[in-house]
Amino acid sequence: MTANFTTEVALSLECLNKGGLLLYPTDTVWGLGCDATQPEAVAKVFKAKNRLSAKSLVILVSDQAMLRTYVKSVRQEELDLLAKVEVPTTLIYNDPIGLANQVVAENNTVAIRIPNHEFCSKLIRRFGRPIVSTSANLSGTPTPKSFNEINPAILEASDYVVNLDREKVSKSTSRILSVLTNGRIEVIRG
Repeated sequence: MTANFTTEVALSLECLNKGGLLLYPTDTVWGLGCDATQPEAVAKVFKAKNRLSAKSLVILVSDQAMLRTYVKSVRQEELDLLAKVEVPTTLIYNDPIGLANQVVAENNTVAIRIPNHEFCSKLIRRFGRPIVSTSANLSGTPTPKSFNEINPAILEASDYVVNLDREKVSKSTSRILSVLTNGRIEVIRG
């Protein structure tokens, strides 16, 4: 781990702890995020993206232990699916707890991903709470595939912009799946 990496984690933690908006690299595209448990912080994400608050947001957790902290019941089918995935995958879970209302969908579900990305994993583990991970674009515009494609309005709205992975070009966002009560998998976004 380089000094730059350690510094970026520390500066990102400072931003999140102050309720700020963080622009950061993930295992997919650049994310705009904040503390997923703080309604005031989450409201800033909607404002920055010019997004309707009726739309829920994806959140990131560090591992299965953190996942179980914020979801009332994690089913074995969901854990089995997580163990098999080879691409970034977000799962829809029922009955979230302890999260800001704005990240929860009207049907009382939440979209959660455990990222496979060194910076995200370290940051979330050190932060100790989930963070919002919505694509770094204005609502209704294409998702930027690289840092250079991020709209200046998103950059300006961010309280801190991580100085890592800025040259990375992403192929896609995560896929979003829901494990139905009968065990079938529904693809929300492929």
